[in-house]
Amino acid sequence: MLKRPLGKTGLRLGPIGFGAFKIGRNAKIKYPRPYDLPSDEEVACLLDGLIDLGIDHFDTAPSYGISQQRLGNWLGRRDVPVVVSTKVGELFENGNSRYAFDEDSIRTSVANSLRLLRRDVVDIVLIHTPAEDMEVLKETSVVETLQALKDAGDIRAIGLSGKTPEAAVMALDWADLLMVEFNAEDRSHVGVIEEAARREVGVLVKKGLASGHLPADQAIPPVLNQPGVTSLVVGGLNLKHMADNLRIAESILSPESI
Repeated sequence: MLKRPLGKTGLRLGPIGFGAFKIGRNAKIKYPRPYDLPSDEEVACLLDGLIDLGIDHFDTAPSYGISQQRLGNWLGRRDVPVVVSTKVGELFENGNSRYAFDEDSIRTSVANSLRLLRRDVVDIVLIHTPAEDMEVLKETSVVETLQALKDAGDIRAIGLSGKTPEAAVMALDWADLLMVEFNAEDRSHVGVIEEAARREVGVLVKKGLASGHLPADQAIPPVLNQPGVTSLVVGGLNLKHMADNLRIAESILSPESI
């Protein structure tokens, strides 16, 4: 699989990463259709299949229910080189989200992720914000805490998975990468993506298919052809759909793009 550098992190990612939301949570979702959580066996089969396809970036979060635990259980059985990204700040408990960005909560969250994912180091940790992302960056110590954890060797790269272009621009001063929403229906971050490219800050795209509302063959090419974008994270439980997404992605990329 063709891989592209993720800014200056030293990581190289394929064009499609796997968003592990659906293996851990099916409540309060934004997808057009409900779904049942897969069994442990079905999760293992899906993740094995993704590796066979060449997809080796797995994106999870504490707010994705039991996703981190299930991914970690699988990683404990498979000795495969993968890039794992997770998040801090948002928790999903008793059917509702809550947010905590104080130092103790962030350190506890990263420690829990290391334990659940069975990793000595988390490749990527992103700040998972509510709509008030500017307030989070300005009024909490989350950035400084993540920087300290990175300096201590617990994290390789840190960044922001926020909501607004304004917060993403602010994060360019310290982030190794950004995760931004970008698709045919929402191009509000295009200027940030271009500036990130100029600063060699990596960019991952979320919701490139608008949470399943856009067809893959129309949605994927403009995302991956946008200069500055390294990879598109796509969620799902259907291995054939993921294979189709990867085929679309690879058909529009050339060796010159890596």
